[in-house]
Amino acid sequence: MRDLSGIVKAYDIRGLVGDDLNTDVAREVGAAFTRLVGGPAVVVGHDMRDSSPELAAAFSEGVTGQGIDVIHIGLAGTDMLYFASGQLDLPGAMFTASHNPAQYNGIKLCRAGAAPVGQDSGLSEIKELVGHGVPEFLGAQGTVTERDMLGEYAHYLRGLVDLGAIRPLKIVVDAGNGMAGHTVPSVFDGLPVEVVPMYFELDGTFPNHEANPLEPANLVDLQAKVREVGADAGLAFDGDADRCFVVDAAGEPVSPSAITALVATRELAKEPGAAVIHNLITSKAVPEIVTEQGGKPVRTRVGHSFIKQTMAETGAIFGGEHSAHYYFRDFWRADSGMLAALHVLAALGGQSGSLADLMTSYTRYAASGEVNSTVDDPAARMRAVIETFRNRNGARIDELDGLTVELSDGSWFNLRPSNTEPVLRLNVEGVDSTSMVALRDEVLAVLRK
Repeated sequence: MRDLSGIVKAYDIRGLVGDDLNTDVAREVGAAFTRLVGGPAVVVGHDMRDSSPELAAAFSEGVTGQGIDVIHIGLAGTDMLYFASGQLDLPGAMFTASHNPAQYNGIKLCRAGAAPVGQDSGLSEIKELVGHGVPEFLGAQGTVTERDMLGEYAHYLRGLVDLGAIRPLKIVVDAGNGMAGHTVPSVFDGLPVEVVPMYFELDGTFPNHEANPLEPANLVDLQAKVREVGADAGLAFDGDADRCFVVDAAGEPVSPSAITALVATRELAKEPGAAVIHNLITSKAVPEIVTEQGGKPVRTRVGHSFIKQTMAETGAIFGGEHSAHYYFRDFWRADSGMLAALHVLAALGGQSGSLADLMTSYTRYAASGEVNSTVDDPAARMRAVIETFRNRNGARIDELDGLTVELSDGSWFNLRPSNTEPVLRLNVEGVDSTSMVALRDEVLAVLRK
């Protein structure tokens, strides 16, 4: 019996390698996952972290010990594991800690067809089963088969976005020593794109910078290289290559909300009237543009399980989050930063202007980015913010996910507690930078006094 409470998160299993997450834990999770999803096989992939191959092997032992086969695809980005799960119609397990430092690892699980497994859709059952002890299986053991699916993955993505007729582009790609260094060469092979590679060497110690492009410090090298070589744009991937961040020719970051609006416009051109999902911290420009393009914007909570569930319910063609997760119906409703990057390059290369000029159509408001505050009592601070704005003239308040307040001038903010630490996450958007800064500072004054 084993307590997984410390490492079972909202959407995956993640913890320090050693005491928290080791081969024994991986083996038991593999057995429990197999009991949850059944056969005939499970697809297993892993990233470049030193601990990933042995953890993946132990997980596979847990699966085969329950009489189920394993198809091992080896080194993979998370969206490549989703591709394998969708293409083979099998449940899957990806060993990665995404953007976390080297001492961490984790397991992202999905059901057949890349359907999500989160706290409310399987992780709680796995935790409980491991906690009580997974029953021994007395039948024949399953087998492990190795299968290289990188070429199939690359071919499938290129089939979803036509880049054959674009003008030649020069693109700097910062893989952050993560899995994009493995997948980008295959995906971009044969395209009219000159790739200037940065940190493509697979190295789970992340010797150059953390593979977390959400932090501005980790974009500095990419921004400098784009300007140095005169590139048309730059792409930065996180460690497991499921998120992609974009900078323009001047090295300026492009908002993930603007990318969401761009890709939504392109997808709606293929299927007018379709639904497009956006979470509640994306720019309000996203639902405005979706509506203008004849689509149906649908607002959800933050988090991939909510996005994917709502996509399934509405038949949405696309979904985007401000954290640079992008979901595609034609990719089994799974998220793929690589696919979003191809859409950006297709749009950029399909016209003569710069990326900065292109994105002006999708950028309308001033955003703060996420501002985190560590507080002693998050619930009390949330209540204080509610009281501050409850009687504000014209203010609209909803609590779909944390607290969202929209003011009469069009400015708004969302305040959400962290799932794992005493931190409140604030996102603010204003009609201009002056109103955004004023609202941000007013909320922070309440939070931090």
